Formats: sequence, C-alpha cells, structure tokens
Amino acid sequence: MKEFLLIGKFIPLGFSALLPVINPIGSALLFLRLVPAADHATMKSLARKISINTIWFLLIIQLSGAYILRFFGISLPIVQVAGGLVLAAMGWTLLNQQEPESKTAAPISNSSDSLQDKLFYPLTFPITAGPGTIVVALTLSAHASSPSMIDSALAHLGLLIATFLVGLVIYFSYAYADKMTSKLSPSVTQGILRVVSFILLCIGSEIMWNGIQNLLKK
Repeated sequence: MKEFLLIGKFIPLGFSALLPVINPIGSALLFLRLVPAADHATMKSLARKISINTIWFLLIIQLSGAYILRFFGISLPIVQVAGGLVLAAMGWTLLNQQEPESKTAAPISNSSDSLQDKLFYPLTFPITAGPGTIVVALTLSAHASSPSMIDSALAHLGLLIATFLVGLVIYFSYAYADKMTSKLSPSVTQGILRVVSFILLCIGSEIMWNGIQNLLKK
C-alpha cells in the first residue's frame, strides 16, 4: 500500500511541475508558426516524434540527475532548495505576467529532409523542452532520490509515468494545433496559464520547504 501511495504522490507532482514550464498550448502555437505549410498528417507525424524525443530527453535527465549532482558534489537538499526557489519564481513570474510572451522564429522549410533535421533542435529543444524544463527535471530527480533504493525507484517510476502523460499532452497539443487555435481565445489561454502558474508556485514552495527541512536535520 505504501508503495502505491509513493508512486501516486509523484505522478501528479511530476505532471503538474513539468506541464507549466513546457506549456504545451503555447509551444504548440509556436510549432504551428514554424511549420505553417504542413498538412494535418505531417503535423501528426511530427507531433508523435517530438513527443517521443521529449520523453526520452526528460527521462535521461531524471535518471542521470542524481549522478550529475554527485559528480559536482552538490547535495540533494541544496538542489531541492535552489530548484524549488526557481520553480516558485517561475510560477510567480507567470502568475503576474500581463502579456503573453511573444516568441518569434523563422518558419522551417516544409520539405521532408528539412523537417527531419529540425526534429530535435529546435522543435524538441528548446521550443518544447527548454532550459527551464531541465531545471525542473533535475529538481524532480533530486526530490525523488532518497537513501532507500526501493523508495527512490518507486518515486522515479511515478516520475516516469508523469513524463509519459506529459508526452501525451504534447502530442495532442501539437497534432491538433491547427484546430486548437480556432477554438481557444487568448483570454481562455491566459486563464489556464494563471491556474497552472499558481500550482507551479505552490509546488516550488513545497519542494523548497522539504529541502530546508532536510538541511535543518543535519
């Protein structure tokens, strides 16, 4: 029972922490601008490959995060405090943002070879998963790591499931970006952004507080 509770804790934690910084709706709108001449079938194919790339990208960061930190001699509580502060700052900034950020980028050629060459850069990184996403993934990896190997494995399993769910959201957002733009008004998009921004602020504060508690115990 305890095992399922631990997995169940990290699924919503990972999903709700990654979703706002990836911002699939905003990223899908930029994706649509980059491939304006692509037909619906091509967009679905690109969306599937980008979502798979993003899942692998995040999994590699999450699984290797603890080893990277150990190599640089950074303790997990410090990463929890610093990463939680960064998350909270991101949430606060997005929550108080008056106007949506205007991202501009040159459209990519609609040829098959050109689109394939751009699948990882820039379509996966940094458009879908940017530097902020790397910070979040490292923070989640640090938060999931614990002295108990079983607890750590279960927590990372929860993050794995959360990452797959985020990948699904990315796929549907990108695959149907053309249809989505005709149904979502800017005010609705901003309303959704405000809600997820507040959740991100709370998650960052929670992770930071856990890190402070761990530091105080030493």
